[in-house]
Amino acid sequence: MKCIINGRVLLPDGMAEGKGLLFDEKIVGLCDGVPAGAEVIDAGGAYVAPGLIDAHCHGFMGWDASHGDAGELRAMSERAARHGVTAWLPTTMTLPWPALERCFAAIRDAQAASLRPDWDGAQVLGVHAEGPFISPRRKGAQDGSAIQLPDADKLMPWADVVRLITLAPEVDGALDCVRRARAMGITVSMGHTDANYDQAKAGIAAGVGHVTHSFNAMPPLHHREPGPIGAALEDEHVYMELICDTFHVHPALFSTMAKAAGDRLVLVTDSIPAAGLPDGPHDQLGATVVVDGPRLRFPDGTIAGSALTLDAAVRNFRAHTGLPLWKVVNMASLHPARSLGIDEAKGALTPGRDADIIFADTDFNVLATYVRGRQIC
Repeated sequence: MKCIINGRVLLPDGMAEGKGLLFDEKIVGLCDGVPAGAEVIDAGGAYVAPGLIDAHCHGFMGWDASHGDAGELRAMSERAARHGVTAWLPTTMTLPWPALERCFAAIRDAQAASLRPDWDGAQVLGVHAEGPFISPRRKGAQDGSAIQLPDADKLMPWADVVRLITLAPEVDGALDCVRRARAMGITVSMGHTDANYDQAKAGIAAGVGHVTHSFNAMPPLHHREPGPIGAALEDEHVYMELICDTFHVHPALFSTMAKAAGDRLVLVTDSIPAAGLPDGPHDQLGATVVVDGPRLRFPDGTIAGSALTLDAAVRNFRAHTGLPLWKVVNMASLHPARSLGIDEAKGALTPGRDADIIFADTDFNVLATYVRGRQIC
């Protein structure tokens, strides 16, 4: 048994001070004193927060989930943990189906490996397949030549590892695919979609419960055509991703989304392999991505993804809203856990959940990361 003392413990509904946090592989709970025999860990006044969960991350530092490479997946897990991420979904791009299957197989292996004691990084929860069942009209940075119509039969052999799939609910066959994917236990997100309000509502009725990088690669919110954003905002069961790099979404909207989406708002990175690389052109799956500080674009000006880390997303959201830190951390921990249906095991420092814990300073720079009770950085 271990006991963290002198920490400001962030809970789902507030912050606890002057308490110890007991844990082994699971959270035991708060205590008033250190139990006999417990190992004492002094947080030194740091925030003690639940580990962050990134539901949308393609890669960084040249590593790419779409390479389907075991070494790269391990390296990404280790690097993510330095930024407070204790669990994540390697996210694939729209690729030809055989290439996606190779990625799914590699991520399935990494998912199992990440539960072993020699894995010094964030736990791999499974795959977020961003495509290929998307709209050519809103493909954004995705490869249009690899887009195909929704086919749930293709998902069936991979239902154990695909935890989240992004699709366009308006394309032919999408609603049947949504219903069948949900029956397999896969969370379905609408994104890279040209759906109008009615089509988005039909997708939600079929089982869509998530929105991929809200506002991006979809019709804008309009007072006469609310589109996917309007449909999602009015439904209390739909979680909404937000890329808080202040580039994909103007920070003036952060407070609005906090009020409108509330406990359904999910902070993500959508980081891509070029993230963390020097300014200039870089190759990504045969395409050129130009790095210009925090902005990543294709040569034609199309946004190519982000260079964000999840701890920075928390810092940005907090800075532009003034919300209490515990509320913002929920958006990067408890809310994604709920969206993925894993909140009984992840997302909060409450008894019975995995001891995924981070220490962070006053500015939310990560100082230490524990995964299932074991310090990994």
